[in-house]
Amino acid sequence: MSEPQNPEPPRWIDWVDLPRAHGPPLGQGRLRVKPQDFQVSEILGLTPIDTGGHWWLWVRKTGVNTEWVARRLASLAGVQAAEVGYAGLKDRWAVAEQWFSLPARPGPEPDWEALGKEGIEILAVHRHRRKLQRGVLVGNRFRICIRGLQVAAETLEARLQAIRAHGVPNYFGQQRFGRDTHNLKQAHALLTGQPGRMTPYQRGLCLSAARSQLFNEVLAERVRRGDWNRPQPGDCLQLAGSRSFFCAEQIDAILEARVGRFDLHPTGPLWGRGELPTRGSIRALELAIAARLAPWPSGLEAQRLKQERRSLRLMIEGLVSEQLGDDLVLRFVLPRGSYATSLLRELIHWPGFAE
Repeated sequence: MSEPQNPEPPRWIDWVDLPRAHGPPLGQGRLRVKPQDFQVSEILGLTPIDTGGHWWLWVRKTGVNTEWVARRLASLAGVQAAEVGYAGLKDRWAVAEQWFSLPARPGPEPDWEALGKEGIEILAVHRHRRKLQRGVLVGNRFRICIRGLQVAAETLEARLQAIRAHGVPNYFGQQRFGRDTHNLKQAHALLTGQPGRMTPYQRGLCLSAARSQLFNEVLAERVRRGDWNRPQPGDCLQLAGSRSFFCAEQIDAILEARVGRFDLHPTGPLWGRGELPTRGSIRALELAIAARLAPWPSGLEAQRLKQERRSLRLMIEGLVSEQLGDDLVLRFVLPRGSYATSLLRELIHWPGFAE
């Protein structure tokens, strides 16, 4: 008898149930009461040279998502939406400042101010020689207002100090998985040969969701064990600010010290083709979790994704707080590819957390 083409999906850990590193939430607050409560600004890491065949626009968007802005810019400039470049997706219910690029067609410059009534402000216009590519960010700067949080000042400061000193688990955010984990359900269909109609963009979302869940579950087990931020024999250690890593079959005092001063970070798998580079008990842990989420790992390999690594630890730069009446304002900087909710879930619970 042949096996079913689309077996039951594996049981995965819901994002809300992922273990915390610093203890239970300190209290409950409200997030995103209005878009201005969640402000994010890209740190690009390069400067347009003011010459070349592309417009580069520094845009402030309010209450609209990145893809919608890209389509509106394309329509105004008379180009295809696929020709618009941006470094990363930003939340819809937020005030976000980010860069966009699009080809400069012959003729007069488009009237960028025409988009002002649609929640799109053009803050600066430059020229550059090439399209803005995804992932070229250095990081993002955040200002987040938590409304109605009741917690003693000394309790809050103690938790913030622990986070400054040790970081937080570098979980992929809840939005990666879609409402009601829709992206994971679609990923299972895709990876078992029953995807239905799916655009290339939707396919990419699904593959990313499956890889992210595998990573989150490895990280969750390391948090439970208490070694998510400490190197273990067989770990792959990543150089801070880089994708480069190496396998450390033994951990000596030098490696311990480098991890302790945040020069190196333990990593988890972003599943794909190629040999799993970890060794010993760490490799066994990652393979056990991969087996529990079968057939996703083999499906990701069949989709020709490359085996990669991601830091298990997220360090928060410049974390400061300010109490404004019953509201708490947090300011901080995160490296690219990380999520503000990884910090927030170590501090508070909020309505909608379990949605």
